[in-house]
Amino acid sequence: SIESVYTGGCIAISQDETRLFTTCNEDIKVLDLESGEKTAELKGDTDIVTSFSVKPNGAHLVSASRTMMITVWDLSTSKAVRSFKAHDAPVISMDIDGSSTLVATGSADSTVKVWDIDRGYCTHNFKGHGGIITAVKFHPRKDKLCLVTASDDGTVRVWNLKTSKCEAAIEAHSSIVRSIDFTRDDDGKAMITAGRDGVINVWDWKRMSLLRTIPIYEAAEGAGILLSGTSIGTGSGANTNNARIIYSGGERGIMRLWDMDTGKELFEQTKELNAKHAFVNVLYLPGSQRLVAVTNDQNMLFYSATSQLERVHQVVGYNEEIIDMAYVGKAQEHLAVATNTEHIRVYNTKTLNCELAYGHKDTILCLDVHEDGYIMATGSKDNTAMVWMVNMSLPPNQRIVCVATAVGHTKAVGAVCLARGSDFTFMVSGSEDRTVKMWDLSPLRRVFENPQHAPALVEKTGPIRLNSLYTFQAHDKDINSIRISPNNDIFATGSQDKTAKIWDVATGKPLGTLQGHRRGVWNIAFSPVDRVVATTSGDRMVKLWSLSDYSCLKTFEGHTNSVLCVEFMTKGTQLMTTGSDGLIKLWNIKDGECILTLDKHESKIWTLAKESSEAFVATGGADSTIYIWKDTTQEEMDRLHTEEAKVLEQQQALDNFLRAKDYRNAITLALSLDQPHRLMTILRDVMMAAEHRHLVSPLDDSVSDEAFAENRAILGTLSVDNVIGTLAPDQLERLLGYVRNWNTNGKFSRVAQATLYCVLTHYTSQTLLALPSAKEIIASVQPYSERHFSRLDSLLTDSFIIDYTLHAMDVVAHDYVESGDDSEVGH
Repeated sequence: SIESVYTGGCIAISQDETRLFTTCNEDIKVLDLESGEKTAELKGDTDIVTSFSVKPNGAHLVSASRTMMITVWDLSTSKAVRSFKAHDAPVISMDIDGSSTLVATGSADSTVKVWDIDRGYCTHNFKGHGGIITAVKFHPRKDKLCLVTASDDGTVRVWNLKTSKCEAAIEAHSSIVRSIDFTRDDDGKAMITAGRDGVINVWDWKRMSLLRTIPIYEAAEGAGILLSGTSIGTGSGANTNNARIIYSGGERGIMRLWDMDTGKELFEQTKELNAKHAFVNVLYLPGSQRLVAVTNDQNMLFYSATSQLERVHQVVGYNEEIIDMAYVGKAQEHLAVATNTEHIRVYNTKTLNCELAYGHKDTILCLDVHEDGYIMATGSKDNTAMVWMVNMSLPPNQRIVCVATAVGHTKAVGAVCLARGSDFTFMVSGSEDRTVKMWDLSPLRRVFENPQHAPALVEKTGPIRLNSLYTFQAHDKDINSIRISPNNDIFATGSQDKTAKIWDVATGKPLGTLQGHRRGVWNIAFSPVDRVVATTSGDRMVKLWSLSDYSCLKTFEGHTNSVLCVEFMTKGTQLMTTGSDGLIKLWNIKDGECILTLDKHESKIWTLAKESSEAFVATGGADSTIYIWKDTTQEEMDRLHTEEAKVLEQQQALDNFLRAKDYRNAITLALSLDQPHRLMTILRDVMMAAEHRHLVSPLDDSVSDEAFAENRAILGTLSVDNVIGTLAPDQLERLLGYVRNWNTNGKFSRVAQATLYCVLTHYTSQTLLALPSAKEIIASVQPYSERHFSRLDSLLTDSFIIDYTLHAMDVVAHDYVESGDDSEVGH
């Protein structure tokens, strides 16, 4: 699954630059910094996390929430070590000193407190600020034990932890101070502060005097100092190797670099096309010389500080609502996703790394990918459609390139579809203006034939503006879906006017109308093998239509709400659908039966994307989560065949054991095969054989002790008794479960009671009660055993009548003999 990992707020990066910590509502996610994959999760309470910080040694994380509680987490186990109340208002800012011993917390109650992390007590309580504490920072020199704090009234204070006094109170900002940083290479001899008043102040730490003010003309949300000697690679010819460089980022959504000693701007990043984001925080990674900018749309953009602030990596924190998606790339390992934003997200489904592409000015509503995986089309609320080249093997800034724009619709473009096959020359788009446009893609042939050179070609000429071949009004309401047939001869449209229509590609003339749905048609799909199409609708139905006479061939019912998406699967023999009920269903077309229902999403599922081999299917919807499903049909069949073969081999082995009268192995194997009837038959046969042996050879005084013991066996033979008496706990529990079931039937009760007697003879009560289901089994066996005892007692009572009758007959026979009629008696 691809889930949201950042919902806004605090983020942090471990000092070894391997882990990224993000706020996700009341939890803290731990991510791999390079892949963005979640490696751990710190489960919080019911309130949102307001601030947190990570120890430099990476052992613990300290977090604060709106409950005013501070929690210390052990990062090796992801468990809370201790919690304590810190302030009378939420903690807004936090920092841990270089020794990983102390944590400073700044609160909305205008106080700053310093805590011993491992012991959990407060060492200092500083008061003096007149507003919310917006930033706290320990001085990098451990022997100085100084803390710098700032509040929303623009005041900066310096506190000496040795004397617990305020050494300086600086009023050099006219608005909220967001950042405090020190030079790293000279033991923090210089300090900078930056805030929303649009300036960066540079301070002499020793004298606590203002050296200079650098106007940046934007509200700074993040600022700091790069390592001394960092070469920023501006290409301007200026030597910056010895310069002390300040970075800043804020409301403009771009990174800027400044000379700390002169106040001159060294480099300003070029904002990405149509990007609307602003930066809410900026972090510096000195080990890899990267800057991490956190955007207001919950993304983390990584820029190289040594390569003209080129974007080299990104982690997507929040997906918004998943509107549409499709697999891209030749290997189909990437997933292009349209969310409630103006940029495209392309995820690597193996590593979950994500690329962002900017181009549209408003939310992207739809996308389509050609079967070669390199060409993608998108439609947006900005009334345009765009064609993109996608090649994930190229450098980061060349992987997703806009090569053409289609301008002409007067309202949002809600459906696009590229022609099929290798020689495709057109694209069809549909809009909320109820029109369909056919776009000529022939000017892009050179780009399509050389996908590796697409970035260079576009850089020279810019995106090509496409021409419309024809335009017509297709429906009376919004167009929701467009699909082109596999042979490129016809295309279909689905609309909110409750109809789907079939059109001729060459002329744009209508060929037929599919009428029968009672609500708007959300999606439509062509069969890859037959002349049929499938449609989904708000009436909770999926319909299959003939392209010969445009009649409805079959209706599939099963969803409890609107059906939003459909795809043909398994060479056109099955349909997969998604709906507003959060369900994914797989249907057999032949019999119309739903053979599989998947329930994982928490809300409506807007989109369904299948890989070209159909080995994987991805779904996404309003719950901001993408789930990737694997087709395990073949693996399941292989597993069933393997299990069947194994069972047959074990059945043969069981028969061989019985022929050889190897009861120990036979009983053990019957238990492992979970064959209670077979086991009952074995025990019954052994008991009957022993009874027959007793009748043929009754016991006398001459028999040996071994033979006497064998004849006294509970289950007919000592070897069987010993097997029952030496079972493993799981086998014993399974046997008692069989006994419980046998005991419910009077026919098998004798075997059940004999087996139970054997178990009670060989095992102590403590051993039996230690079994997980012992009490349940005992409660079930007892009433039936009492019933069997009552029945046997009644039979024993009835047998006295037979004894009386036989005794009476003996008396009659004796009197008859005494009468002297010997001949009659002989007769």
